Amino acid sequence: MSQRVLTTESGAPVADNQNSATAGADGPILIQDQHLLEKLARFNRERIPERVVHARGSGAYGYFEVTDDVTGYTRADFLSEVGRRTETFIRFSTVADSLGGADAVRDPRGFALKFYTNEGNYDLVGNNTPVFFIKDPIKFPDFIHSQKRDPFTGRQEPDNVWDFWANSPEATHQITWLMGDRGIPASYRHMNGFGSHTYQWTNAQGDAFFVKYHFKTNQGVRSLSAEQAAAQVGKDANSHQTDLLQAIERGVNPSWTLYVQLMPAAEAADYRFNPFDVTKVWPHADYPLQRVGRLVLDRNPDNVFAEVEQAAFSPNNFVPGIGPSPDRMLQGRLFAYADAQRYRLGINHTQLPVNAPKAATVDNYGRDGLHATRYGSRQDKNYEPNSYAGPAQTGAALASPLAVHGWTGTHETPAHTKDDDFFQAGELYRLMSADEKDRLIANIAGGLSQVTRDDVIEKNLAHFHAADADYGKRVEEAVRALRED
Repeated sequence: MSQRVLTTESGAPVADNQNSATAGADGPILIQDQHLLEKLARFNRERIPERVVHARGSGAYGYFEVTDDVTGYTRADFLSEVGRRTETFIRFSTVADSLGGADAVRDPRGFALKFYTNEGNYDLVGNNTPVFFIKDPIKFPDFIHSQKRDPFTGRQEPDNVWDFWANSPEATHQITWLMGDRGIPASYRHMNGFGSHTYQWTNAQGDAFFVKYHFKTNQGVRSLSAEQAAAQVGKDANSHQTDLLQAIERGVNPSWTLYVQLMPAAEAADYRFNPFDVTKVWPHADYPLQRVGRLVLDRNPDNVFAEVEQAAFSPNNFVPGIGPSPDRMLQGRLFAYADAQRYRLGINHTQLPVNAPKAATVDNYGRDGLHATRYGSRQDKNYEPNSYAGPAQTGAALASPLAVHGWTGTHETPAHTKDDDFFQAGELYRLMSADEKDRLIANIAGGLSQVTRDDVIEKNLAHFHAADADYGKRVEEAVRALRED
């Protein structure tokens, strides 16, 4: 096998990659050493801005296979036939920590899935929990600031974390999830995934359904206790990345079964709580799980930076038959995700291989910008409408229209008959076994007891009391005991 030739960025062969050019054997380095300057300049620019949230992640390629007929609910082509397979890419992530953080920490996990469909890319961007901490996107920057490093101390502060939650009672349900046994997954393979938000499906007849996605792991749910997680971080801070990489390399391909809950659109207005509130789940007794298909991961990326760090997801990447709902958090994310990628990766990030459609052709009038690689032919016009047979609109909406009414302005969401911030947290608590409750109480008390202000502690305790009397009593006693030590 012949030796490959090392070259510069312009393709010229490199004569010496061990020694810089100097003025004499002992003299200073010469600025004319193009190879040295190019290497150092490129090295200085190897990193791009990391994600503000979901910075630390792992990814894999695979496919989604339809196993059940759902054509009565959606006209999405990639879901149109049992046995149909669609190539996918998934990115798992933690939420609050930086790119250099550890995997085995108590934090929600991102579950972002890209379907390379023949009608364009469809991005389903969710978490490993079916609910979230807040219900309005105007609170999101403040929420993340409270969970990130304090600008003065440079570390995550219990005072900040619990103060925000004390003043955001809608977080009680998600706190109960996060502090419970599933708060630290054993690996990405051993956790469920959820679309979390409410989306819309529309069938060929124009009937609209609101939908929630549930990806159930076929490996079984496995989680770590706080003690196990601390030991794991000490042994391998990259434990989730290591597990996913090695499993796929061994041919042990992880998989999930996709189920959906479907609500006829007409039922949403009179449902007993707001079905678009991401801090709540839909009880399965009301809307049972219906199987759709299975997700299988079978190939690791060749380059983590190019394919995982540069992977860009946006929940506004829909395909015909799938669309948004009035879920306020989802509405905010429709803007924020795409905007974040334009900042991090540039306006042409959709042309990167991991983000570019694989089964559909991109044909529009977007031109130029940093890193543009798609130009069209010299006969193509860059405006519309035109008289030169350029691409034209279809006139067919992706999903059904949503009726709106009322006055513009800032409004609290109208209350349904059972809209409160605590009852589902209480229901979740009462579903737990005695051992699960013990660990939940210990996890909450461990953090809340570190808060320095009594009023912040009292506000949080009131939320747990409102969710369930026993829940509140036990958290209060555990916090008091730890503070008296």
